[in-house]
Amino acid sequence: MAAGTRSRTGASAAEVATRIREAIFAGELVPNQRLVEADLAEAYGASRGHVRTALGELTVEGLVERIQNRGARVRSVPLEEALEIVEVRAAVEALCAARAAERVTDEQAERLRGIGRRMEDAVREGDQAAYAQGNKDLHGAVIGLADQRTAAATIDRLRAQAVRFQYRLSARPGRSQTSLPEHLAIIEAVCARDPEAAARAMREHLASVARAIAESARD
Repeated sequence: MAAGTRSRTGASAAEVATRIREAIFAGELVPNQRLVEADLAEAYGASRGHVRTALGELTVEGLVERIQNRGARVRSVPLEEALEIVEVRAAVEALCAARAAERVTDEQAERLRGIGRRMEDAVREGDQAAYAQGNKDLHGAVIGLADQRTAAATIDRLRAQAVRFQYRLSARPGRSQTSLPEHLAIIEAVCARDPEAAARAMREHLASVARAIAESARD
């Protein structure tokens, strides 16, 4: 049976892979956590065969690793690899920012500025959850405007692999105050329809993310 085909008795392998992937993105499944096929089959209402296929797909994506004679677990990314991931993200997201600046409409520009205002409000009110959502919304909006599906899929995989560093960074005191002007610079460059400035602002922001991750690891 194909991975994307639903069985008569439960979730397809593709659906199981999506749910595990989302749980990793959300931090519900943490690095080094064991992924027991029988438990996942029961939790997701799927056959063990579909769970096995889903874990194989996620292994290819770099989210899961298989340990000989011990089954599968959520892959833990070391600091050095996390920094490499941010470097690659910077290159890909800079491309997306440049494309967004070329394509943005007046209505879309106002939406981006609205996200920026919400992020400013969140920093002023000390609402970390709202700021994190604004961060997610902004990056997602820029990637969406770029209309680069391959880039979007690549960024999703890269961000998921380094998710524990992102959570650690989001909780770092003062980080939102540092990153807010970086995000606002991205917004203004895209809205000004300046591809070079948009790409530069995105690269500078993600270089700042890499430095903060390294500092957090040292602390």
